[in-house]
Parts: sequence; C-alpha cells; structure tokens
Amino acid sequence: QVQLRESGGGLVQAGGSLRLSCAASGSIFRITAMGWYRRAPGKQRELAARITSTGSTVIADSVKGRFTISRDSAKNTVYLQMSSLKPEDTAVYYCAADLQSTPAVIPTSYWGQGTQVTVSS
Repeated sequence: QVQLRESGGGLVQAGGSLRLSCAASGSIFRITAMGWYRRAPGKQRELAARITSTGSTVIADSVKGRFTISRDSAKNTVYLQMSSLKPEDTAVYYCAADLQSTPAVIPTSYWGQGTQVTVSS
C-alpha cells in the first residue's frame, strides 16, 4: 500500500503565496518522479510541475516563474512553492508519484486525494 498525503492548500488573496507539501509513505522501493497536477472548475486536469529523481523539472508555461517544485528524497516528499498567485490558479491540486513498490515491478503512478487552492481577486 502506498499513500500520498497532501497539505498546504487554502484560501489566499491574489498576489499571495502558498506552499503545498506531499509525502509518500508505505511500500516504496524507489520513486522515479513526483509532481503536481491541478484541475480547475470546468477544466481538465493539467500538469503544473514535475520533478524526477535526478532533479530534472518540468514546469507548465502557465506557472513558470511563479511556481517552484522541489523535493526531499530522504522524506519522500515533494513541495510546490506558489507565488504571485492569480485567481486562475484556483483549482484542486493533486500530488502524483511514479514509484516502484518493489525492485521487481515497473514504476506505477499513485495519486493523492487533492487539496483545494482558492485565490480570491
């Protein structure tokens, strides 16, 4: 069993900042990548940011320069620092991890429950 526990969402005014955290726990052999996706009301889920085990990052154009993704490999935790938030950043943010639960299996994607981020104008 693998669990992803997200925290840090909430209500913030435009221009403000929030920091999301996601900790993976359970049967984990190796995490190959972790990331944050978001689903805004009436829209499809989209990638916000992703970081691999080697530290390579992918940041969506819509948040580039405002969001930063980082990780603490020892804690199996990924962070999303969000700054200069805009009302259009309002969404449910989901943590995702690609990981192997044992050396014998290929990486599988796991998802958190999601955390609401609301940016007021």
